[in-house]
Amino acid sequence: MVLCGKVNKEITAMIQKNGGSAIGICGIDGSMLKAKRMQEDLGLVGFIEEVDASMLNSILDSGIIPVVSSIAYGTGIDEGRALNINADIAAAKIAAALKAEKLVLMTDVQGILRDLKDEKSLIKSLTRKQLDDLKKEGIISKGMIPKVDCCAMALDGGVKKTHIIDGRLQHAILIELFTDEGIGTEIINDFYP
Repeated sequence: MVLCGKVNKEITAMIQKNGGSAIGICGIDGSMLKAKRMQEDLGLVGFIEEVDASMLNSILDSGIIPVVSSIAYGTGIDEGRALNINADIAAAKIAAALKAEKLVLMTDVQGILRDLKDEKSLIKSLTRKQLDDLKKEGIISKGMIPKVDCCAMALDGGVKKTHIIDGRLQHAILIELFTDEGIGTEIINDFYP
């Protein structure tokens, strides 16, 4: 109720207040996100089995920004129930289904650091393969692992670039996407020219 009814609508209203045209939806709408429950002891938490991007494509083709809450339509024993989905995973799966050029994940750190104790060790750009190598070496660890796993999921699904940026900075998305330097970590698919 909070994600779909309150947060989603507040974000939608902010976009419209700033001149955009937006619509708030959730993964249940049109069975856009179908999910199966992860484990009984986790409650109504699911993993996405299928993304139907047709409704999103129609909305985007109309020039409207969809604001999607990460609630999915349950399948199997949870047929028709609302299941909570990790928002980064939902974003990665949706980006892949849309054949998006880029996926941007916002967090509370600069991006991927080579040394967690040194903010100047920000890795500005790397490839999908380098991402795996840094995980194996232990450079990517702890709370950054779920973020990079979502980036890998999106890249493996056909997204060309992903970005992990510091959402605490004002205009973070604009700086990352529209400047040569950027502010976070860009991860490029290995086959991307």
